[in-house]
Amino acid sequence: MMLEVIKNRRSVRKYQQGKPVEEEKLQEVLKAGALAPSGFNKQPWHFIVVTDPEMKKGLAFVDHEQYWLEEAPYLIVCVADPTIWVGGEKIYVNEESPLLGLKKVIRDTAIATTHMMLEAENQGLATCWTGWYQQLDVRPLLDIPEDQYVVGILALGYGAETPEAKPRKSLEEVVMYEKWDKE
Repeated sequence: MMLEVIKNRRSVRKYQQGKPVEEEKLQEVLKAGALAPSGFNKQPWHFIVVTDPEMKKGLAFVDHEQYWLEEAPYLIVCVADPTIWVGGEKIYVNEESPLLGLKKVIRDTAIATTHMMLEAENQGLATCWTGWYQQLDVRPLLDIPEDQYVVGILALGYGAETPEAKPRKSLEEVVMYEKWDKE
C-alpha cells in the first residue's frame, strides 16, 4: 500500500558499507523520477548518477561539508532545465533568479525527486535529499551549464540506521476546505 511506503520513508544519513545497490533497483528508482508528472509534460529534469569517491567528496564539501554523503553508494544530482520555458535560450540562473520558468522547473523536478525517494523506499533502499549548496559551487563539479539549476542531491543506498518518525502536524492543522480559514 502506497501510504505505508510514505509513512515509512525517512531521511537516512548512514549507509551500509560494502552492500551495493542492485542495478535493477537503481534503474527502477530512476524510472520513477522520469515518470513523474510535469507542467505541460515538459519533463524538465536531468539526473546525474555519481559513484566516483572523489566526486562524492567534492559534492559533500560544497553541500555544507556534509561528509556523510560519501557513505552512500550513489548520489543522484537532480537538475532542472529552465531553458525549456524560454525557447532554449541560454540564460544564467542562480538562487536569486526571478524567472517564472525557473520556479516551474524546480517544482517539477522536486516532484520527480520525490517520486525517486518513494520508489527507493518501495525497493527497500534509503534516501536523503540535500540542498545546502550554492549553484556557483555545485555546477562546476559536474560540468553543469549556468542555465541549469541543481534542485537537490539525493543520497541512495541501503540504510544503516532507522531514524524515528518525526512529529507531523494533524490534518486539522493543515487542511482547509473551499477557502483559507486560518487566522
